[in-house]
Parts: sequence; structure tokens; C-alpha cells
Amino acid sequence: MQVLVTGAAGFIGYYVSQRLLALGHQVVGVDNLNDYYEVSLKQARLAQLEPNSNFTFHGLDLADRPAVAQLFASHRFERVIHLAAQAGVRYSIDNPMVYADSNLVGTMTVLEGCRHSQVPHLVYASSSSVYGLNEKVPFAEADAVDHPVSLYAATKKANELMAHTYSHLYGLPTTGLRFFTVYGPMGRPDMAYFKFARKMLAGETIEVFNHGDLSRDFTYIDDIVEGVVRVMDAIPAADPQRRCDQPNHSSAPYALFNIGNHQPVGLMTFIETLEQALGVKAKLELLPMQPGDVYTTYADTEQLQQAVGFSPDTSLAEGLGRFAQWYRSYYL
Repeated sequence: MQVLVTGAAGFIGYYVSQRLLALGHQVVGVDNLNDYYEVSLKQARLAQLEPNSNFTFHGLDLADRPAVAQLFASHRFERVIHLAAQAGVRYSIDNPMVYADSNLVGTMTVLEGCRHSQVPHLVYASSSSVYGLNEKVPFAEADAVDHPVSLYAATKKANELMAHTYSHLYGLPTTGLRFFTVYGPMGRPDMAYFKFARKMLAGETIEVFNHGDLSRDFTYIDDIVEGVVRVMDAIPAADPQRRCDQPNHSSAPYALFNIGNHQPVGLMTFIETLEQALGVKAKLELLPMQPGDVYTTYADTEQLQQAVGFSPDTSLAEGLGRFAQWYRSYYL
């Protein structure tokens, strides 16, 4: 198939593109290569994709409506995997307008492109951050997500609502994937595990928020990719008989799935595992809770398992071991 992957130079977009190419698909990648983190890492990812004759790259911003419309007009995409977004919870506190342009306007242009091109299935990235102040664990797709604690989370919830509207009005099949703390080689330098590794290997002190009393459902990149690829062909169908009076229930061709390791790990345990992977001891600075942060994330993945027969299971020790090996080979 011909598949559009937005954010193809990003962490998840790179690995998804790589997997799709290995499966024999034609991949059209789009990315604006912004400087939110080091552009050289994005270029390094692209450098591994571009030698493949089935990969075509377009450097464009999804907020550029004419350019996106032309992209869709010049291709017949059989799947669209929309992963491009302005990431980062803490960055959104000081730079809110960037998130409006990228996460709201950018998603809108993709929805319009899919609508007018009659794309058979749009798969898009949401986030575990939509659960916000939800205290019930594990987080299930049917839980209410009405109390986000960052603008980033609010834009991801907005994306889900926008997608549902297009599924309802235009019959566009859409599937949202709520990713839980994705990590791995060639990952995002703004993520805690990446920052910790850099500082630990340099002998610097790492900042540990809420005095280490936090937990996250760390999900290895290969598991995320497996989920995306499987969901890509699990096209939701409309069902007029389906009840619409409960969260995540709709008569439209619309679906939502958590993709997480469903095994939350305490922050201090995470640091100890990273110490073992890197072979160094961390120097800690214990700090209060950060604005926009949440105490825990914990994915209920039963819906994903039922839909595509898969649930992430890579252990943290294995995943961080692979990350540490890559980090040393790339940076040291």
C-alpha cells in the first residue's frame, strides 16, 4: 500500500516508517524538521530511510494548508498514520501557541486531506496525558478524560474529538492511539530517560521531581510500532446500533486504544534500572512536583488485545539496555 506517515523524522515516525518499508509498503514521509530538539538526530533518522526506493520525503509543515492539500491531491494514500505533533508537556506551559498551530491546525489539515481523498483509514497519535487528573487505575479508554493538566494534553483530547466528528459526519474511519511514555534507541532528547543518561554519563546531577514519588508505564518503541502496524489494518466500521451514551462508544467508524506496557514502574526503580544499563551511579537532586505533571500512568490494554491480539510486554531492563547500547555508540 501507499502510506503517508506524518512526523517521519520523529522518534515514533521513523520506526513506523522503517517497519512499513520492511513490509514492502510505499511510504511517503512528511516532517517540518523543527528545532524543538536537535535537528541532527532527525536528519540521522531520515538518512536511514531515504536510501530505500520505496520512501519519499516531503519537508513541509502541516499547518501549511495549501501544501497539505496538494500533497493529498498528488497521491492516493491507502492509509494515513498521523504522528506529527508538537510534543512535550512542560514546553507547552511556556509556548502554548506552538501547540495550537501544530497539534490543532496540523491535525485539521490531515483530516481534511483524508476526507477529500477518501482515505480508507486514518490512524493518529493521542497520548496517555489525556487522562490528566484521573485517579482510577489502570486507565481505560472508557474513562472520562475531562480534566487535562497541560495544554499538550488538551490538544491531544481535542484531536480525538476532531477525529470523531469527521468519522461521524463524513464516514472517515479513524483510530486514535493513546501512547504511554515511549522510550528506546534514537529517542527524544527531551524525555527524562534521555536527559538522565546524558547527565549521568557526564557526572552531573539529575533532577528527580516529586522526590521520586512518581510512576510511569514505560513502553518500548518496538511494542509501539507493532501496535500501530496491527491497528492500521483493523479498520473500524460504523454501527448504527452501537450505544453512544458512554465514553469511547460511538456509532461512527471510530476507535481508541491505549498502547502501554501495563506495568507502571516507580521513578526510583526506573533510575536504578538505568544505572545498571549505563554502568554508572546517578547523583540525585530531589525536587517538588512540576506543573503539568501527573503522579502515575498505567494502561489498561484489554481493548487493544481484543482488537488486534497484541499487548506490549518488553521489560524495562531489556528496553533500557538497548537504549544504553545505542546511546554509547551514537554519542560517545
